[in-house]
Amino acid sequence: MKKWTIAIAPVLLMAACADEGENTGSDVSNEQQELKEITMVLDWTPNTNHTGLYVAQEKGYFEEQGLDVEIILPGEAGANQLVASNQAEFGIGAQESLTEARVQDIPIVSIAALIQHNTSGFASPVDKGIESPGDYEGKTYGGWGAPVEKAVLGSIMEQEGADVEKVDIVNIGNSDFFTAVERDIDFAWIYYGWTGIEAELRGDELNMQYLTDYSDKLDYYTPILMTNENMIAEDPETVRAFTEAVSQGYEFAIDEPEQAADILIEAVPDLDPELVKASQEWLSPKYQDDSPQFGQQQEQVWADYADWMFDNGLLDEKLDVEQAFTNEFLPEEEN
Repeated sequence: MKKWTIAIAPVLLMAACADEGENTGSDVSNEQQELKEITMVLDWTPNTNHTGLYVAQEKGYFEEQGLDVEIILPGEAGANQLVASNQAEFGIGAQESLTEARVQDIPIVSIAALIQHNTSGFASPVDKGIESPGDYEGKTYGGWGAPVEKAVLGSIMEQEGADVEKVDIVNIGNSDFFTAVERDIDFAWIYYGWTGIEAELRGDELNMQYLTDYSDKLDYYTPILMTNENMIAEDPETVRAFTEAVSQGYEFAIDEPEQAADILIEAVPDLDPELVKASQEWLSPKYQDDSPQFGQQQEQVWADYADWMFDNGLLDEKLDVEQAFTNEFLPEEEN
């Protein structure tokens, strides 16, 4: 759940260049000259949440759709802001942040769920003795300073008669989870598919309380693929083409997790290959999970989480759910 700021060079899909009018250029280079340039902004440092994007790039799925895609990191502005302001046509986000943005009239829209169910939760080393939310009392939680953290903690603690006011909540920013729990804190909010798998590889046993074990309303989409209202209104063909290529990339990662992991490792060599491969094996089945189609979103999931946020004072007004997401750009299902 923490934002990484590691500087990794963007992965570029380079189009061949040939002087106009020359007869030496191949058909391939002519086609590449006509590719539409697209910017895709990630939410964090590249990881297995993003594998399908790098597969689509390496396998040529974007090119087949007439797109030249540059994948970039969000920097300080953040993916929501870059997509909303047309500085990037597409981005990776999360249902919780997009919900907040929509209520604030920020015109971003979710066009696909990259993972069907919330894989996040509160994690702690087993020697901290935290086996359930009731054990959070008297402990130190390390977060990133968002109001949603205390709301989530409080809502699941209440189920066990515990009081969130008895939790010491501190901001650890971008600190490494493993360093923080040794030095400053007792538990933190993590995605198991990355940090949890890393703990397994390190031989560090964790206690984990998944949010989905405590409330159906906390089973929201994270991450999501998003664009802005301007793209949908003025260039729906590009939105459809991009979503088609991304879907192909994730479907490949579902079917071939080992090969997909190799593609991500090659594209982002600074990543730990062992962690990528183990994470990919764990995460690939969860991209589509029990959904009839990769990327499909349900109105009830959006409505339930928005209602939960409103009821917990995280939204100033109700979300217009129908404006927050769409399935219309997903590939048509095969009969």
